[in-house]
Amino acid sequence: MENLTPTPDHNLTLLDLQRMVRATLESRFCEPLWISAEISELKLNRSGHCYLNLVEKGATDGAPRAEARAVIWRSAYLSLASMFEAATGATLRAGLRVLVRVMVSYHEIYGFSLQIVDLDPRYTLGEVERRRRETIARLQQEGVWDMNRELELTCPTLRIAIVSSDTAAGYQDFMNELRRSPYRFETTLFRSLMQGDAAEESIIASLHAIAEREEDFDVVAIIRGGGSTSDLALFDSYLIATHVAQFPLPIFAGIGHDKDVSVVDMVAHTSLKTPTAVATRLVEMADYEMNTIDSYANDIATIVDSRLHHEDMRIYQLGTDIERLATAAINSNQQRIELIKSALHSRLELIFSTEEQRLCEAERSLKSYSLDNILRLGFAVARSQEGVIKSVANHSVGESIDIELLDGVMGAEIKSITPKK
Repeated sequence: MENLTPTPDHNLTLLDLQRMVRATLESRFCEPLWISAEISELKLNRSGHCYLNLVEKGATDGAPRAEARAVIWRSAYLSLASMFEAATGATLRAGLRVLVRVMVSYHEIYGFSLQIVDLDPRYTLGEVERRRRETIARLQQEGVWDMNRELELTCPTLRIAIVSSDTAAGYQDFMNELRRSPYRFETTLFRSLMQGDAAEESIIASLHAIAEREEDFDVVAIIRGGGSTSDLALFDSYLIATHVAQFPLPIFAGIGHDKDVSVVDMVAHTSLKTPTAVATRLVEMADYEMNTIDSYANDIATIVDSRLHHEDMRIYQLGTDIERLATAAINSNQQRIELIKSALHSRLELIFSTEEQRLCEAERSLKSYSLDNILRLGFAVARSQEGVIKSVANHSVGESIDIELLDGVMGAEIKSITPKK
């Protein structure tokens, strides 16, 4: 298209400009292109079309640096989605980074968009592995890699906080295995989403809730049944792994996969293949603790029996000696007790006599301070509505008061008030 130089007299309409942009883009990008981006939003229309929002984020701050709308038409969506799920074990969803083949299009009203005609699932699997390795390296650099594994288990380990979905088969298997044991485990379920976009936030929220009640538990069990490789990539999340690594209680992970080991498995105190295996390990630990206690109990019983026999003989000898010494002591102290008894009797009589005189004197003194005696001396008591007047404060000229004398009460009015200096 030739260059144009519009002027005020020979201008372009908005439609003219949009058509020029469309023609330029379609002529420049007439063939499909392979691009990589992250899916930030994905909606499947009732008609079968899939509408996406693709985004490219900054490497340091995660802020969007480029964004574009995209669509997979119904005619291509079913085959592409099936192929992707068969290769990765996961469905197309927000948060995945994908490599897609797109046609660039531009509409005069709807603007720039991309039509996805193909995708490469190998790229997504490679991206998952890359993020996993970055998470491992970051945890090791931060010095938290071994923190949870270095925690000591309490004995016995019977109070268990469980992070799982309450409807998961793995959780039911875990609970059934514990119930078959002879031990009384105390379990508290912290319901969590174990897959999907909100699973990461849900698991971290459960760990925070457990940390707030740290004293109530001996161990934490993060359990989940089997799943696809992509679903289990959730447990390679840096945020989940760093919370597990630095958690104040030992964490047992039973995430239900036989082949791969997640980052959470690596940083957890103990990692087992399945939820049932976690429960079995807890029961085995209780067995070991109980056997240890039984062994200690037998040793203690043997020592106690021997000690008791020795002490029986010693007590018998002491009893004989005590009986003899006690008889002599009783006889020796009998006379002393009689003397003390006589002295106490005399002393108490003197004390009672002295205190009786003091009480009589106190009674006479109290009577001299009675109101009638004070009034007989010529004193008077002034009262207001609030009670006895003890100060000129809070009283005013013109206020009515009562003056009590020995033989009656006079009503009066305050004519003046002169505070003392």
